[in-house]
Amino acid sequence: MQFKVKPSSIAGGTITVPGDKSISHRALMFNAIARGKAHINGFLAGEDCLCTMAALQAMGIKVERNEPTSVIVHGNGLRGLRAPKSVLDMGNSGTAMRLFSGLLAGQDFDSVLTGDDSLSGRPMGRVIAPLSRMGAQIDSNDGKPPLQIRVAEKLTAIDFEMPVASAQVKSAVLLAGLYCDGITSVSEPAVTRDHTERMLVAMGANLKERGNSILLQGGAELNAVDIDVPADLSSAAFPLVAAIVGQSAEVTVQNVGVNPTRTGVLDILQQMGADIRIDNQRQAGSEPVADITARSSSLKGIDVDPAQVSLAIDEFPLLFAAAALADGTTRFSGIAELRVKESDRIGAMAEGLSKLGIVVDETEDGAAIIGGAMSGGEVASHGDHRIAMAFASVASRAASDITVTDTDAVNTSFPGFVECVRSIGVNITEIEDAGS
Repeated sequence: MQFKVKPSSIAGGTITVPGDKSISHRALMFNAIARGKAHINGFLAGEDCLCTMAALQAMGIKVERNEPTSVIVHGNGLRGLRAPKSVLDMGNSGTAMRLFSGLLAGQDFDSVLTGDDSLSGRPMGRVIAPLSRMGAQIDSNDGKPPLQIRVAEKLTAIDFEMPVASAQVKSAVLLAGLYCDGITSVSEPAVTRDHTERMLVAMGANLKERGNSILLQGGAELNAVDIDVPADLSSAAFPLVAAIVGQSAEVTVQNVGVNPTRTGVLDILQQMGADIRIDNQRQAGSEPVADITARSSSLKGIDVDPAQVSLAIDEFPLLFAAAALADGTTRFSGIAELRVKESDRIGAMAEGLSKLGIVVDETEDGAAIIGGAMSGGEVASHGDHRIAMAFASVASRAASDITVTDTDAVNTSFPGFVECVRSIGVNITEIEDAGS
């Protein structure tokens, strides 16, 4: 599919977006290895999370889904997973691939994790290395999927200092740590999203934080917990930015997760001059939520602090797009991690913005973007959902129509994206790819 966006006036409004993808993955996985029954409301019914659900069902977990966003998980306990009869397909989900690597490393059966062409090209060495230190037996295709996880004689707790901040690697090591005797310690070079720690504590895990380290005592059974999944801040950011770069627009997104390890995108946008207000702050289980309002603003270029990278790692394609419409130059650095996501996100955004008349000086670990007038044209998403939505969110400000190609992957994280941004005034149409 393709998106075709015409220059349009953002009307604004009060909207909702789908549930948080990171929390939805974890709510399924953690409750599957807990004791008892858990109700998950607000579940993200995107393709990534449905792959996680299917994998758990293939390992003997009963999951009821009577409504698209309401799920009941019947946990079988820490040792209750069963050998799947075939490979486990993670689809396009790096989160599922890495977290399942940790979860399956401690099981008493062999398993194979595979994925689509995009996921099969993504490096998994940073998760394989610490799990192997713990005793996991993992074979790969030169560090890439598919991953064959064989029964390990015994997993051993380790003290692991992460060379690169990654919530997925941290979570994989902690999940493997549940199956170890002793204390598994993970030290972070920078703060990353802490949904794993919050959820494990709520389920009764013996987990403590000490400075920049997380310490988990292995062997304890988890207890199932009901979870209300908040709206995904990463998804909310797209209509919010559409309003910010619009004219006389105001958009409110309700019930959004505002976990402080995730709000870097809001902080960076505010530093650029965005008018953003956070209201009605409250707690939904272990996660903070709020309503977020954004108004049309005059953005200015800034030097983005590399210390904020881990707090906004998924939102940089959108921040690149916003910078293209800011006054002056915005400089991004310390984001080399983006080159090994669903696409080379630095390269993909630099290529697309250049085609739209924006001057971009690409570097190995970032880019400098000189804001200016955005022309129309055709840009490639490279099959990356965040690239596709980033261009669509700012295309209403272009001088003429913008076509974004290869947009099918948007359903992995934001089903209903087109309808959502159309409801606030973006003149967007979804059309078949040429020749399909």
